[in-house]
Formats: sequence, C-alpha cells, structure tokens
Amino acid sequence: MRNDGGIMPDSRLRFELLGPLRAWHGETRLDLGPVRQQAVLAALLLRPDVTVSHYELTDGLWEKPPESNVLPVYVRRLRQCLDTSGQKPRDSVIVSDRGGYRFASGGVRLDVVRLEEVAAVAAAAEESGDLVAAVDTFADALRLFHGEPLTGLPGAFVQGERRRLEERRLLLLRRKLRAQLKLGRFDEVIGELSALVSADPPSEPLAALLMRALYGGGRQAEALEVFTDVRERLIEQLGVEPGEELRQVQEAVLRGDETLLGVAPRREPSRRIRNELPATNGELVGRDRELALLVEDGDPESVSVDAVDGVPGAGKTTLAVRAAHRLRESYPDGALFVDLHGYTEGREPVTPERALRRLLRAVGVEDGAMPDDLDELAASWRAATAQLRLLLVLDNAESAGQVRPLLPSGPGSRVLVTSRRRLSGLDADRRVSLGALGLDAAERLLGRIVGAPRAEGERFAVRALAGLCGRLPLALRIAGARLQNRPMWTFKDLVDRMSDDERRLGELTAEDRSVEVALRLSYDQLRPAEQNAFSVLGLSPTTEFDRLSVAALLDCSPAEAERRLESLVDASLVQEPASGRYRLHDLVAVYARRLAGEMPEGAAEAARKRVYGLYLSAARRASEWGVARFPVETGGPFTGQRDASAWLDAAGDLPEVVSQAAEAGLADLACSVAEGLVDYLARQQRYHECRTALQVALPLAEQAEDERLVSSLRFCLGYAYAMQGQLDRARGWFDDALRAGQASGDRGVEARALGGLTMADLIAGRHDLAISGMRRVMILAEEVGDSWLAERSLSALGYLAYLQGEHEEALVHLGRARELSEEIGSPGMLARVLCHSGTVRLETGRFAEAVLDFRRSVELAEETTDGLLAATSLARMGAAELELGNLDAAFELQRRALTAVTEETIVGMESEIRNRLGRTHLAAGDPVAAREHFEWVLTTIGPDGDSLQRTLALEGLDLTRQSARRR
Repeated sequence: MRNDGGIMPDSRLRFELLGPLRAWHGETRLDLGPVRQQAVLAALLLRPDVTVSHYELTDGLWEKPPESNVLPVYVRRLRQCLDTSGQKPRDSVIVSDRGGYRFASGGVRLDVVRLEEVAAVAAAAEESGDLVAAVDTFADALRLFHGEPLTGLPGAFVQGERRRLEERRLLLLRRKLRAQLKLGRFDEVIGELSALVSADPPSEPLAALLMRALYGGGRQAEALEVFTDVRERLIEQLGVEPGEELRQVQEAVLRGDETLLGVAPRREPSRRIRNELPATNGELVGRDRELALLVEDGDPESVSVDAVDGVPGAGKTTLAVRAAHRLRESYPDGALFVDLHGYTEGREPVTPERALRRLLRAVGVEDGAMPDDLDELAASWRAATAQLRLLLVLDNAESAGQVRPLLPSGPGSRVLVTSRRRLSGLDADRRVSLGALGLDAAERLLGRIVGAPRAEGERFAVRALAGLCGRLPLALRIAGARLQNRPMWTFKDLVDRMSDDERRLGELTAEDRSVEVALRLSYDQLRPAEQNAFSVLGLSPTTEFDRLSVAALLDCSPAEAERRLESLVDASLVQEPASGRYRLHDLVAVYARRLAGEMPEGAAEAARKRVYGLYLSAARRASEWGVARFPVETGGPFTGQRDASAWLDAAGDLPEVVSQAAEAGLADLACSVAEGLVDYLARQQRYHECRTALQVALPLAEQAEDERLVSSLRFCLGYAYAMQGQLDRARGWFDDALRAGQASGDRGVEARALGGLTMADLIAGRHDLAISGMRRVMILAEEVGDSWLAERSLSALGYLAYLQGEHEEALVHLGRARELSEEIGSPGMLARVLCHSGTVRLETGRFAEAVLDFRRSVELAEETTDGLLAATSLARMGAAELELGNLDAAFELQRRALTAVTEETIVGMESEIRNRLGRTHLAAGDPVAAREHFEWVLTTIGPDGDSLQRTLALEGLDLTRQSARRR
C-alpha cells in the first residue's frame, strides 16, 4: 500500500540537511545537481507534506526573479534523481499541487526530523532525573550535525533556516553541558566551554557555565578570572556590565555556595603515569645543535610545541625520540608516543578521532565515556589533560589539521611533532628542519654500524658511500646493515653497485619502501609524452591543478594537457577528485618530485616560470589597478577580469602559491604575483590571505630585478590594512611605501602612498588636510597616468564636497570620475563612482535618480565580485526605495546587504546597514525589530567607535521610544 507520495513504507530514501545537503537511496549516494536546485529541494524538505507555492520558492531562493521560469526544470531533474524506482510524476516524492509543490515525507528519513526525536528523548530523560542518559542522548542529537547546516546553499529562506538550526544546536549543547555539570563531569565541560567563551563578543550564559565547571573542578581562582576577563571584554567591546546571572555566579563562587552553583561533588579520575617512548640505541650522530634546541626549557604557563621537519630519511623520528628521553624526567604525568602514519607505506594516515581515542585511553578515560564527534573528542582530551604536565611525541604527521586536535591543554606540557612537511598551519614555538648530515658525521655513522676496523681500512670508499647515500641517516643505516649482513663485501663493493643511478634506489630500498618499485614500473609503461607530463607535475605549486596550469608547465595547449592528464588518471598515477581538477597521492607526489629534480635545471626553471607566470597573468587580469602599476598582457588564457577571477576562485591556496614561488628562488614572480592579487583578494574581503601573501613576498623584494616592488609591496600592505579599517597599521605601511618610492624615484607608488595617507585623514575627520592632500594626489595621478588613483581621488573630492554641503560640486567631481572609468572600461571603478553619486543624490532628496545609480552599481559590483561595494549600494538603494514609499523593496535590498556581510567586513559598514534597516523597520511600524539593530550598532562600535553611525543609532533609539509611546 502506497502513502500520499507514492513511496513504499520501507523505502530507504534518506536526507541530511544538518551539514551539506546529501541524499541516499539505500547505499547509493544521489547527485542532487547544482546548488540552486539543491536549495529548491531543501526548501521542500524543511516543510514536509506542506504545499509551497511557486512564489514562495522563487522569492525565498532568488534575490531577484530568474530571467526564465527554471523552477519546473529543477523539479523535473530532482524527480529524476530521487525517484529511482521510475515513478511517474504524480507518484513522485515531489508532488505537484495547485500553484506549488510539496514533498511527501512518508517512508523517507530526514535528519532534521530525527534531531527533534532524539532531542525529545533527551529532554524527557533530563526531566525524569536520568542525567547520564540525558547527556548521552543530547550528544547523540549533536552528532547529527556534520558541519554548518545547509552548507553553501543560497537564498533568504535557507539563510533563515540555517540560523534557526544553528541556534537549535547551541541550545542542545547548553542543555548537555548543564547535565554534565550536575553529574560532576567538570573537566569535560571545561574543555568544551573554554574555546566557546573565548569568542568575541563573549557569551554570558556560556561564561556562567564555565565558571560553575571551574569551581566544581576545584579551580575557584580561575572561575573568578573568567568573570574578570568577560567583564573587561564586555565593557571594552559593548560598553555594558555583565548581566544578573553572571554576577550571581560570581558571588556564589566567592561565597562557595555550591547549592546556588548547582554542582555535584567532583569525582577524581584514576591517575595513570605511562612512558610509551620507543627505546633508543646507539648515539645520535650529527644532530647535536638540533638536539640542544629541542631540549631547551619550555614555557611553564603554556603548552610548548616543537616541529621537526625534513626530507624522508633525515632522522626526524630518531631526533624527536632522543630529545623526548632527555626531557622525560621533567614531565611527571607521563610521556606518550603516537605514530600518525602520515607517510607510511600500506597504511592510511591515522584520523584525529582514532588518535584521540588512543590518547584518552592512555590517560585513563574509559572507552564508554568517549564521544564520537571530533570536536567533542578534542574537548574531552583537553579536559582530561587540563591538570596534567605531559610529554607527547606525534610522529610522522600528515598535516597540521591532523595534529591540532591532539594538542593537550595542561600548562607546561610539551609536544614534539615530526613530519616530512613543514607544518606552517601549526603554531610552533620552535621549528627544526633536517637535511643531510655533514660528511664527517655520515662517515662516523657508517663506521659505528659496520664497525670501526672495517671502516678505517677503506676510508676513501666510506666517504664515497656516504656521498652516494646522500648523507641521509636512513640510507646510511640501510647501506650499513647490508654490509653487516654480508661480511664478505667491502665498502668498495657496495660503492660499485650503487654507482649506477638506475640501481641506486634499488640498492637502498628496504622492504617497507617497495612502493617505489611499483611506481617506477608504472612510470616506465607510460609513453614519453606522458612521462614528461608526470615528471613536471612534481613542479606544481599547488596540490590540485587543472589543465591550464599543466599546460603552462608543459608549454602545450590546454586540450593537449587534458589528454595527458586523463591518460595518467587511467594509469592510476593521477587522481581526479572533481571534473577538471586533478591531484597526486602524497607518495606519488614524492616520486614525481624526485623525477622533477632529475630534469635539466634549465627545463625545470622554465616550467616553473611558465606556471607562476600563469598565476601572475590571472592576478593582473583580475585586478583593476591597470597599467599604472604593472603591465597586463592581452591574449593568453584569460579574456578579462571575470574569467581570471573565476580561475583564481578555484586555484586553491593563493598565499601558498606565493610561498612556493619564493621557495623556488623566483623572487620577481613571487613578489609580482602577491602584488597582482591584492585588488582581487581585497574586493572579496579576503584580507588575511592578502596580507599573508604580501608578508611572504616582502622580504624578497630587495632581491627582485623589478626595483619598484620594494615600494609597491609596502603600499599593498597599507592598502590591505586600510580596506579592513586598521588605519594605524595602514599609515605605517603607507609611510614606508612613500619613503621607498621617493628614494627609488617611483612616482607611481609615491602618488598611491600619498593617496592612502590622505584617505586616512579623510576617515579620521581631518577634512581640510584631506582636501589639500587629494588635490595634490590628483595632480600626481594625472602626471603618472594612474587612472585607478585618479578615480579614487576624484571620488574622494566629491565625497568631501558632499560633506561640506557642496552637493553640486560633489556631483561634478563624481561626473569626471564616471567619465574616466567609462573611458578606460573598468566596471569596478564605475561601480564605485555610481555608489558615490547615488549617495549624494540620496542625501539631497533625488531618490529616483539615486536608485538608478545604486542599481547599476550593484550589478557591476557583483560582476567584479566586490562584496563590500555591493552591500553598500544595496543598503543605500534600500534607503532610497524607502523614501519613495516602496517598503517591501527597501526590506529586500537591505536584508540582501546584511547577508553579504562577512567576518572580515569592517564594523562601520555593517553598522550603516543595520542603522538603515532599523529605520526601515520603524517605517513598517515594528519598533522592536528596529531597536535590535540600533542596539547592535551601539554595543558593537562602543563609545569610541564611528561617531556618525553611533549618532544615527542613538537617534534611531529615540525614534523607537517615541514610536512605542504612540502605540
């Protein structure tokens, strides 16, 4: 018997929405299509068995109506995907009703429904007093979340549901933590809460829970420190004192009132002291300096992390274990050792979850008390080690992400990490990089293994063998062991066997390194063109690559590069994680890099220059800074700003590209790529990446042949800080750029640096200085032909005239700026000018004209991926629509503006958006919603923040109170 939707009761169709939207039929994962199509499905899933009209779907999922009615197309594709049994449309899980669609949920499993079922069971257990069951069941509910709900799906409806589900998760988390407190599981609660309370602004309810847990754990002083810290941050950031709950908890801690605090007596865990360090044998040769560095005293008030990296076989593990034995006596709570198998033949890297369970067992936590979720496991580990002084060796790490969850929390603890990679994403107190041994040390190691008498008799052969082993400890030990096992061989015999490069790896291959033989066999079976392609992949600056980057490495067409890549995929030497994106397995990448190292130096350098040149071309094409700062080539793989930006969007870690160019010794390319990326990254509010790339490049500028890079990179750093509102740092870099530009005669960067300093004066309210400064900058911009700076100067002069009430003069300046931007064909410049002119018209009552300017500005800003400018224009267009009486349009535009805000958006811009949205709520007769926005502005910017936005928020609150009295 079928239900309403035509699905049999035992159907195995299931969906996950508490993370990325995913669907399965039985064990088969379903492809749900593009994100907008997924958003349509999510909107139906979140309202099961309810008819959702076409209008509701379109309005909730599109910012503006689509050009064509794509909704039926999406529904048809979804039915084809979901109805794997071949149902007709009328029997589909997506049912057509008059004017809309509904999802028939019978027999279908939804994780959001399961969440509420599990949460209800947990709540019932809590109410009945079964706190152990409540904690476990709340944890079960929280494990249903596997990321941000509805990750990456667009639309206002989805955004609202995402916030609702995230708030639901936080509520369940708080209830679980309260139950854990009542059970006396203080260490567990402390571990989870510490990171949450450190967020800005701090959460008072979570801080109160943390204080209770610390008190229950016998850490009364730390509980009071939490109150002091939270109070200081609330006053500094929000201008308010802590609320009643937090003050009551403080008083209860001071009085020792356990009843009011609601804490159970602490249960002391069993204490285990373990020494898991591997045994050491023989002397450590040639690493005295590195060993001395690793055994230096750590910080007794924090966890010290030492990272040891280097080439395979350099002796990283031997060094770390020897250092750990030296340190062992200083760590009374144990010395633990975990091999993470990041680079072990035949073994998958150990997951953080598995490593955490192993570590928790080592410190006495029972398996039954361990959660499954990574975040909860990490929190339990931090809680379990909060009172311990541990020594932990994490050997053979794959990545910083594998290591970070494993760091203990006990002050004075020490962690030694080894990896073939430099774990730049890991905050380390000391870093030790190992390469080959010195020649004397290599000879001494061989002599110790084989025996001094044999070595003394063949000193020249010993030296030759050390050289053939690359003076790497692993290779030396393998060679020495072979001579040990063959007493009839002389050192010269092994030297003769290894003198042939084709045999050397075979002679130095131990049993657990036999994968290299398999790789070589696969490589030898490739055609010459494919062998060349595989070799140059070892020069790729990113772990993933596409046909354009490989075409640059090979100096061939993209189509030919794609053909070679697909052949390598077939040979299982290259993986294709997504259509058009390729990568190498870690061990295969090591082999490819080895082959690349055997390429002629000239060919390798030429390939590197071509691939970094591709990034440089994309960065400059994506920038609107123009020929005034650097040449922009015509032709090539990118036709304009949009496709260059799209390529960079998918290109991966761009600061890492700059780092790789720097490590390759290509100073000019590293600096030029960093310079070219600034405008692209700043438009997308990716300021941290922007600064990271520049900070990598800056030390290389003096080595670059392009002398202007010394001053230009300093200007770029100032610009990155200024765009994020950090004016003091921006001024410092602008000053440096100005001095460097004057010293080198770089008038272009001198003009830009003066422009940056003058803009800082404008923002700081020194308008007279800003006017004279901008006029000077305008003259310099015209002299050096810097159209970008000229537009910025004209726009600034227009804004200054507007501030002084000279509105027509402001529009004259902005009109000239518009002509300039249209003349050079820069959509980004034109978008900014239109935003400025629309602002003047908005404030002078020319609302219809303002709407036209803002609408075009938004279109151009979105085309150039300038999120901050798009948000600004949307908010102000909403204000103009409000003045024209279009209340619904005003709400839609300003809400779109607010959704464009990111974590890196300057506070002043979000404050303006919220002030304008508050006024719109007032106009709609909703003073409660208006008050929330005005109060957000006041608490966020504080008493010393943006004076204009603070004044507007205060005026808004006055209007809110007046409105409330009239109601």
